[in-house]
Amino acid sequence: MKDDRNTITIYTDGSCYGNQNEVNYGGWGAVLLYKEHKKTIYDGEKNTTNNRMEMTAVIKALESLKRNDLKIRLHTDSAYISNCINQKWYIKWRKNNWKNSKKQDVENKDLWVRLLDLYESFDDIEFIKVKGHDGVELNELADDLANKGSKKAECLDM
Repeated sequence: MKDDRNTITIYTDGSCYGNQNEVNYGGWGAVLLYKEHKKTIYDGEKNTTNNRMEMTAVIKALESLKRNDLKIRLHTDSAYISNCINQKWYIKWRKNNWKNSKKQDVENKDLWVRLLDLYESFDDIEFIKVKGHDGVELNELADDLANKGSKKAECLDM
């Protein structure tokens, strides 16, 4: 059995009500576990996208860490994020001046730059793809937090 005492486990999620509408409300949430400690964070913003909220959840979770020398296991239900990291899409994006395989600008470049800078600042970080809305307790909690963030963004508009 492996020793996870020096591992930070993170679950992240993002949401966006009315994702394709002119006016929408996005939220992000994250659950962080280290030893016996559990921390939850969330927030929201108006007029965004689901992908931006997924990325913001990862960024905010990593920014909240005080150490970069522990193993991090980051769970996300976002194929967009996990595929980019695990399949190393970002290497070609950087090499091609932030153009994708279709020679188009990479969407969300501003967040990718932040996320990749954080990713590369940690000694040992693993991105794990989880199936969304499949009963994984901490992923469901991250989803609830993201929805709470979306509602918070909507309330700011009232």
